[in-house]
Amino acid sequence: MAAAAAAAAAEQQSSNGPVKKSMREKAVERRNVNKEHNSNFKAGYIPIDEDRLHKTGLRGRKGNLAICVIVLLFILAVINLVITLVIWAVIRIGPNGCDSMEFHESGLLRFKQVSDMGVIHPLYKSTVGGRRNENLVITGNNQPIVFQQGTTKLSVEKNKTSITSDIGMQFFDPRTQNILFSTDYETHEFHLPSGVKSLNVQKASTERITSNATSDLNIKVDGRAIVRGNEGVFIMGKTIEFHMGGNMELKAENSIILNGTVMVSTSRLPSSSSGEQPVGDWVRFKLCMCADGTLFKVQVTNHNMGCQISDNPCGNTH
Repeated sequence: MAAAAAAAAAEQQSSNGPVKKSMREKAVERRNVNKEHNSNFKAGYIPIDEDRLHKTGLRGRKGNLAICVIVLLFILAVINLVITLVIWAVIRIGPNGCDSMEFHESGLLRFKQVSDMGVIHPLYKSTVGGRRNENLVITGNNQPIVFQQGTTKLSVEKNKTSITSDIGMQFFDPRTQNILFSTDYETHEFHLPSGVKSLNVQKASTERITSNATSDLNIKVDGRAIVRGNEGVFIMGKTIEFHMGGNMELKAENSIILNGTVMVSTSRLPSSSSGEQPVGDWVRFKLCMCADGTLFKVQVTNHNMGCQISDNPCGNTH
């Protein structure tokens, strides 16, 4: 009866308006709610299978791939830093610009200090030079200095300087544009530059070889020298001398003409009258000359063999 009365009284009070609680009642009610909430661990819990959930982030192979990419980027960053430090140390970039070289709008690259380089590849039709009043010094550390453009190569070594080219070469004065030396034989006659006393070649094809009027023309070889002409070989001079350590062979399709005084040193020639026997299958000949200068050979068959033979080209006079 009492509970029914209290409920009726509470309903009557709520119908008349909100029931006002004291501060103590509110504190007790809040403490009871918190106590019940903290003790109820399963409140709002729903059992879920984690294997069926959508997983976020990088896991498994994707995670390993991400780590590899990060490590690779770190290595590239370190290499880039090293290259930057090397460039900074070599070029010497400072607050006032580059201390070792200058870049100009015309494309000129000027080195202001001594530079150590291995191989330089200039662009098409480029020029390498020095200052107007200073020499350009190029030094190779125990190695030859080589300038090469296509098949043309200039090599400066300790004991020699060589130039090789398959298309020819030409030297001219850059100020006067006068040609000092050229291998264009159709336009310019070949002349040795001033100060050059000898020319060393393996093979030369030309129409003629001459010397100055006051000097001799000397052709020297270490091995074998071959002089060949498509339309004949003409050797002219005040005095012509042949010195050789081996044999001299003269071949011609038509004839060999010796015009002038011919002298042959017989000190090293075998003699048919010395009593020496031919070695092996060698065949000996005697060189004979007619009164008009015609030369002919006679096979030596005995020690006292002379030039008087039946088919003598000189006739009765020999």
